[in-house]
Parts: sequence; structure tokens; C-alpha cells
Amino acid sequence: MNHSFSRQSTLATLDIGSSKVCCLIAHVTPRDKKIEIVGYGYNASKGIKNGVITDINQATLSVCNAVEDAEQKAKERISSLIVNISGDKTQSFIKHSSVQLHKNKPVTEIDIEKLITQSPSKLKLPDSELIHCVPMNYTIDKREVVKDPRNFYGETLGLDMLFGVYPSILYKNLSNIIENAHLDIALKTFSGYASALACLVEDEKELGATVVDIGGGTTSITTFKNGFPIYFSTLPVGGNNITNDIAWGLTTSFAHAEDLKIRHGCAFLISQDELQTIDVYPVGEEDDNSIRSIPKSDLINIIAPRVEEIFEMVAKKLDEQGLKDISNHRVVLTGGCSSLSGIREVASLILNKQVRLGVPRNIPNIPTYLYDPKYSTALGMLLFAINCKERHPAPIGQNTINLTNLSAIGKIFTWLKENF
Repeated sequence: MNHSFSRQSTLATLDIGSSKVCCLIAHVTPRDKKIEIVGYGYNASKGIKNGVITDINQATLSVCNAVEDAEQKAKERISSLIVNISGDKTQSFIKHSSVQLHKNKPVTEIDIEKLITQSPSKLKLPDSELIHCVPMNYTIDKREVVKDPRNFYGETLGLDMLFGVYPSILYKNLSNIIENAHLDIALKTFSGYASALACLVEDEKELGATVVDIGGGTTSITTFKNGFPIYFSTLPVGGNNITNDIAWGLTTSFAHAEDLKIRHGCAFLISQDELQTIDVYPVGEEDDNSIRSIPKSDLINIIAPRVEEIFEMVAKKLDEQGLKDISNHRVVLTGGCSSLSGIREVASLILNKQVRLGVPRNIPNIPTYLYDPKYSTALGMLLFAINCKERHPAPIGQNTINLTNLSAIGKIFTWLKENF
């Protein structure tokens, strides 16, 4: 059974992470795009590791619980959602294409549509799902860069387009759990892209900024320049790796290790950490009689190397794209693990850039409990839906990129056009 967003202006997002599954239901007013969160559901995720589905049944149950919780709070049912894509198999690349123009006529919408349609015609990625197709810079006669080429005169119209892709087989596993929950995917976006939309200010998008979203099992990287995303990537490490290191290093349970990380953790060591002590419960002996005290420095010495490793991996990714040494480029940290004490200072040192902590800021009057870096993706997906200008082309033929769920995407774009 097919579903689509109704004209009552209700949107639902589902953030499927390695540590949590979060569902938001919002009402959107058509004219001013004002967002009101009316339902919120949160559930610990199971069957998901490093952003990839590992157990269909457990992951489906996690999704169902989060959605049901949000529906109960919103007092309404949903049938379609915007979902996030994560995992270290995300890829992006930029492709340039051009079309000839009539010398005596200005650029029209027809010329732009023709250019966008032909842009992926030479892509041959038979095992990939197209997640993003973002028009970036238009050029007139290979020289002048313009954001809106309509009404310009020239001989050729060029376009740089950013494509974001994901392995088809992994996407099928994700869509399978959504289908098992009796829901449809109406739109999809990379986690890091959604987080960037929630956290970045317009000047950062224009001047250049990279959002590093450190979640439970993955770290997503999204870079903006000139108002557009220019790079997507994801690393298979996150806050859960730090927690696992603590559990192994201190021989304690995962739950207690997470608590130690949150309450006492820091990304770098200071001299006072040698003097302070913390209590640790040995695994399997979680009662007050078995508590042992250790120097706080023992905990920090476990955390710091993993944090440094994460940012060294980020630096390597940016360096590969020629983005590491741009002087005016800044970094914004978000995601659940960005709340770790000292992480901003370590990021600034390793990446050699200005670094700030990012919280969802681009949706006014959100509930206080959602004003937290760990909800950046879920909230950013709402912004992605109501402001999305991507136009996914139809399939070109065999051995080209596989575009599935086009009917559902078409429905949400129709809905957006009718309402906004």
C-alpha cells in the first residue's frame, strides 16, 4: 500500500543510529514554513552497528517503538517518513556537464531541466542507490559562476552537481525494516547533511565549513562552500568505540563505561586528573561492596587516544579532498559524542582550524529537550524536506545508477510544491 504526506502539513523524520532511534512528528504551516514539533519518540537502537543494519528483527522493533511513542504523543498516525542514511559506505563525487544555448535567447527553465536531466547520463554505478543529487555552481561559457542562470545570455550553460550514493544492498536492508514497520520512505538524506542544515549558519555555508557529526557508531563529514554541500563521507567510528575501549580497559560493563564517559570523561589529560579518583564497578559485580577506586587519569588515558584517532581520520578525509589547508574553513562538531568535555580543543589542535560546538539552531522554538547535539540529524531532516531543491533524474538505462523509490520521492516533491 502506497502512502504520501497529506495536505494537513504533517512531516515525520526517523533518525536510525547505532545508539538510538529517534522519531519526530511535526506540523508545518505552508506559507511561512513554521515547524511545530508535536510528537517525539526515542528508543535505544538494537540490530544496528556502525550505521549498518545487522539484525532485521531487532532493528524493526527499535523503529516501531520509537514511531509508536511519537505517534502517541502527537495523537496521530503516520504512514511515510524522511529517513537518514549513514554507514561508512557513503560516497560523494562532483560531475560537470553542459548544454548548448541559443545565442539570441536567455537561459530558460527548460535549459536548466535539460542540463539536470542529462547530468548523470554517463554514471555507471549499477550497485548504488542515489541519495543526493545537488545542483551546485552554474557557469556561463565556462567562465562566469552564477547561482541562478535564468535570463543570462551565453553559448553554453554548465553545471557542477554533487552526487551522494550508497550501496543498493545496504539501502535495501534499511528499506526492509521500514516496510516491516508498515511505513514508507518518502525521502532520504545522509545523516551528516541533515545535521549540517540544523547547525550551520548561512555565513558558514557560504565561506566554507565542515560539520563533523560524531554519533554512536559513525562519524559523518559534510562540507559546505558557496552555499552548497561539496563533500559527503562517513567514518565507521564514534562514541560507542570510546565506550567499548573503557569497558575493556577498566573491565566493566558497557552501561557503566558509558556512564563513566558521560560523567567523568574528557578528551585530554590535565595534571589534576592524576590526583582525582573515580569509582568503577567490575563487570558482573555491580554492587557497592565490589567498587574499586582508580585515578581519573586512567579513564582519560583510554579516551584520549580514540578521540585523537577519530580526528586524525577526519583530517585524512579532508586532506584527500583538498579541504584540510583552506585557511578560512571552520569546523562545527555535533552529534551525541560532541558533548564530551575537551573534544573541541582536541579537534582544533588536530585539524588546525577554528572549531565550535553545534546544536540545532535553525528551527525556532523547538522543545528544550531537543536542543541537544544528538538531535541535530532528526531536526535537520525536517529542514531538508521543506527546503529541498534536488531534482532526481529518471533512470537512464542499464548499467547506470539505480534510482529506486522514485514514486515516493515524487509524492513528497508534489506535496512540497503544493504546500510551499
